[in-house]
Amino acid sequence: MSSDSLAVPIQSTLAGGYFHPLLRSLQAERHLTKDMLMYPIFITDEPDAVVEIKSLPGQKRWGINKLHSFLAPLVAKGLRSVILFGVPLHMQKDSRGSPADDPSTPVILATQLIRREFPGVVVACDVCLCEYTDHGHCGELCDVSTLTEAEQAAQAKVIDNGKSVKRMREVALAYARAGAQIVAPSDMMDGRIGAIKQALVDNGFGNRCSVMSYSAKFASGMYGPFREAAGSVPNFGDRKCYQLPPNARGLARRAILRDVSEGADFLMVKPAMPYLDIMREARELAPSHPLACYQVSGEFAMLHAGANAGVYELKAMAFESVEGFLRAGCTLVLTYFTPDFLDWLDEDKQ
Repeated sequence: MSSDSLAVPIQSTLAGGYFHPLLRSLQAERHLTKDMLMYPIFITDEPDAVVEIKSLPGQKRWGINKLHSFLAPLVAKGLRSVILFGVPLHMQKDSRGSPADDPSTPVILATQLIRREFPGVVVACDVCLCEYTDHGHCGELCDVSTLTEAEQAAQAKVIDNGKSVKRMREVALAYARAGAQIVAPSDMMDGRIGAIKQALVDNGFGNRCSVMSYSAKFASGMYGPFREAAGSVPNFGDRKCYQLPPNARGLARRAILRDVSEGADFLMVKPAMPYLDIMREARELAPSHPLACYQVSGEFAMLHAGANAGVYELKAMAFESVEGFLRAGCTLVLTYFTPDFLDWLDEDKQ
């Protein structure tokens, strides 16, 4: 060896393990597959609607009459699961979110259609009231008479957790009866997982419907495009009193452990990219539970915006982001990139 070259110690030499594409692939603990992808879909009560969502590139609101033709090519490409969000534009909203479990609500109709037409696709239904209440919050409000004098003087509006959990239980059970194989309460009310799980068991769905908990759902600035898509912007205040503070690592741990103890079958972290540390925490706290993450609307829009600005190539960045989720411990990814990944994964095999 020449005198101007420095010898690298044997134990410091790592490049021999990843100089080839196959060897790089073998360094990963897990790889993205089509089975790991769950596609969020917005279903509206306009039967023939195909409405572009401007803040979510390529995403649309779908009417029930258009759903089969939309899903058929995706199922042919390997789509295995979806999660449905209702967008009632013409149903009469009220303080308790009555349209959420109305037999004609778009989520119930879509669930029945998918189970009938695409029996190999797992259907998850988001369980929340924000799209269905006239006030836009995720639960029912306390009666004014139950508030303190100070709260009444301030015209405060407070979530009634007990009433809200009862309502979530009713909605989840309606979705299970419609054929949902997963109910996913996203409201973040205390005690909802146990109440829903018990209702499923008591009504004969304990072995036919899973509960996927939004265990660590943070109050985030990344939900804006979703709220436009679902029409779920609250008409007063915000949701910080029942979604987790972004810097609350300990509270997230407690929420995860609570939902495990209440019988959750799947756990979820939402949003995804800013909370990789919480994903790792969840994997360590509940190593026997499947772990999902939701790459939310703001993340999806942000990646598109960066690609459009020439900062990076979209496909490469989408893969990098999702591979980070898998590295942190996730086994299921809810992402609007699902149709793209169905194509990209096939391209990469060629």
